[in-house]
Amino acid sequence: MALPDYFLQELKMRSDLPDIASSYVNLKRKGKNMVGLCPFHNEKTPSFNIYTDNGSFYCFGCQAGGDVITFVMKIENLDYMEAVRFLAQRAGLNLPEDGIDDGLSKLRTRILEINRATARFFHETLLSTDGKPGLDYLKNRGMDSKTIRRFGIGYAPEGGFALVNHLKNLGYTKDEMTQANVSGISRNGNSYDRFRGRVMFPIIDLRGNVIAFGGRILTDEKPKYINTSDTPVYHKSSGLFAMNIAKNANKRQIILAEGYMDVIALHRAGFTNAVASLGTSFTGEQARVIAKYADEAVICYDSDEAGQRAAMRAIPILKATGLKIRVLAVPGNKDPDEFMKSYPNDGMLRFQKLLDTAPNDIEYKLTKIRIKYDTETVEGKSGFIEEAIDMLGKSGDIMKAEIYAKQIAQTMEVSFESVKQLMEQTEKKEENSKRREERKKLNQMSANTSIVNTEKRQNYKIANAEEGILAYLFKNPDEIQYVAAKIPSEKFVTAYNRRVYKLLLGKTIQNEISLMDFSQDLTTNEMAELSRIVNSRSEVPSTREDVQTMIEMLQNAKLHVNPQQAKDMSKEELAEMMKRLKKEKLGE
Repeated sequence: MALPDYFLQELKMRSDLPDIASSYVNLKRKGKNMVGLCPFHNEKTPSFNIYTDNGSFYCFGCQAGGDVITFVMKIENLDYMEAVRFLAQRAGLNLPEDGIDDGLSKLRTRILEINRATARFFHETLLSTDGKPGLDYLKNRGMDSKTIRRFGIGYAPEGGFALVNHLKNLGYTKDEMTQANVSGISRNGNSYDRFRGRVMFPIIDLRGNVIAFGGRILTDEKPKYINTSDTPVYHKSSGLFAMNIAKNANKRQIILAEGYMDVIALHRAGFTNAVASLGTSFTGEQARVIAKYADEAVICYDSDEAGQRAAMRAIPILKATGLKIRVLAVPGNKDPDEFMKSYPNDGMLRFQKLLDTAPNDIEYKLTKIRIKYDTETVEGKSGFIEEAIDMLGKSGDIMKAEIYAKQIAQTMEVSFESVKQLMEQTEKKEENSKRREERKKLNQMSANTSIVNTEKRQNYKIANAEEGILAYLFKNPDEIQYVAAKIPSEKFVTAYNRRVYKLLLGKTIQNEISLMDFSQDLTTNEMAELSRIVNSRSEVPSTREDVQTMIEMLQNAKLHVNPQQAKDMSKEELAEMMKRLKKEKLGE
């Protein structure tokens, strides 16, 4: 549905990008702009920029960019209309013709209904005679009825058709069940249950919607778990088990465990701030969800080698969000579930003590480094110091680094001066690395490749001139009539730039223009490219004389009819181009 200009202008006025983005990103002021670690990819050096003068963002690292609507689409995994609705509700605006919905939104609604009905079916099955195998398994794992109800745990019966038949009777179609990933399609085209003979854990989002399921086999067969694949309502890279409960713990601390049973064991012991990632390696998206509700994350993975490797991978991802990090290693190579069972009478107190004394991320890394070396020997002592100081130099916290460096010097019985000298060398290398990264970002902004404007590589100088004209008009919308009279849209060689130019000519309202005016006409990638174009020249704005030179470049460009260019032209534009091409051939 096309949104009226008056509504978009009002939404633009009430939707401040820095304010909204600060809920997801720790932003710092840099001149008139703001910078932070990109929420769309993992990084150590801030590449994410918000340009406050035009309400746009751009990441030098992953080339994400656009306006406030694009930001919400990407960060919340919403389509355009859902993002607009998200912002409108936040701003207290009524969406025009809000009763009109699009196909994707309707599908999402149907999938959520299917998931809710499926969760209820699994839970009721668990409590029936068909669910006895699952109920026995849970009781053997120490689960009581209260916990089963609290987490909505269920059981998927053997057989393969009980759920799909139930959902069919409720009026859901074969395609909807497949899209929800609760069923599959056999070779003869019939639906069958995806989950069979498994204890089922519903995944519930922050709004209380059932969005996915995790199914645990009752035997030692592989795979132990089957999880819902990505659907229109669920993406495993951003989901966290029990986050819907943990967000209300009011502790500003989240315990990150490995699995469903570990989380449930911790909740039963009173640690209702525990969550787990869902059948995948921990991601930046999950870290950003945690950072919304906590100031500190405590990693509590299994104490085996695999668990500790996972902990080391999770540390920088969590730290990138600004969270304080601690790492809790359960003694005896146990996981939290086994630990609580080992101490049925005082497990909570023992775990609380472990929690209170858990080392921070730097201390944990230092311990892991020291284990690798025999510090009773000169070689071992030297190796430990070099690796430890290298880690501290890259930590990004100069004060803490110096404190730990002093402790290392004292413990290893060497002078602090020699350790400090080594640390300064490491910090200098890190600073040089950051400078190289900054230069790389600047190069990326003016790169001659684009996933959107694929014609730029073959028409580099002309495409840059086109971009210069677009950037100038965004900065100087009062010049649009002057430029439009000088250069018609068919003179733009690259299809993407020509399309944006045509849109721009038709979207000027009271001599004002912004990226939000384009968000319902361009894809997220196209919005990112437009953000790059507008902001890449913001520090050195063009003058009218510069633009005149760019216009002349386009006017003097050798005309040729590119198939893609012709495809995007109207009949009138194509006729005009052919007419001018004919004149050139005749030398007129």
